[in-house]
Amino acid sequence: MASSQLDILAFGAHPDDVEIGMGGTLAKYSQEGYMVGICDLTKAELSSNGTVSLRQQEAKAAGEILGISIRIQLTLPDRGLYLLDEYIRKLVTVIRKQKPQIVFAPFNEDRHPDHANCAKLVEEAVFSAAVKNYIDEENQPAHRIKSLHFYMINGFHKPDFVLDISETMSLKLNSLKAYSSQFETFLDTVETPLTNGYIETIVSRERLFGIDAGVTYAEGFRTKKPILLTKDLIGEQNEKA
Repeated sequence: MASSQLDILAFGAHPDDVEIGMGGTLAKYSQEGYMVGICDLTKAELSSNGTVSLRQQEAKAAGEILGISIRIQLTLPDRGLYLLDEYIRKLVTVIRKQKPQIVFAPFNEDRHPDHANCAKLVEEAVFSAAVKNYIDEENQPAHRIKSLHFYMINGFHKPDFVLDISETMSLKLNSLKAYSSQFETFLDTVETPLTNGYIETIVSRERLFGIDAGVTYAEGFRTKKPILLTKDLIGEQNEKA
């Protein structure tokens, strides 16, 4: 896990979570020259379809499509993302090493408990990473991020803000298609919510968010702090992510 300075670091419980929730946003900022990264907490070893090794290959391909700078794979247990200090410490180590300005995590209202638990772990880690006397696995100096936001995976919630991904929606779609073991049907496929038109529902969601915002496609996010506009209210507006 090489040390770097990321602009954006998105955490997911499983490989494909981040792509579902904010693949278009990562591609957008990558194209604009920002350093963006993904950290998957588990290898999704309990998934009904595919294998761990295949999922890793798919994740690598998806990340390349989005143009991310780094993908970090932790080995926390799938369906075991409990609020343990050992797990928080591992996330703090990642945050302090990568030094992101903005962190994203799954929104905690989701049908999959791992997504909600991932959000809790990230919130704890973001706080602890800024505490000078909190010791991580590598005894690194404290790091305080600028903001924490939450992306949607399975849910369709009213967003606090949206980001226009009209120009990168095709990259988001291709990154999802890279996970063929999860979204396509084969002879040995076990039927899951992902194999029954799931990608189409994601496209529809981003289209609806886009319509509300006056663009073609948008990704929606929740946040616990107000969004500061970097320009005057009248005229062109540029929101900080």
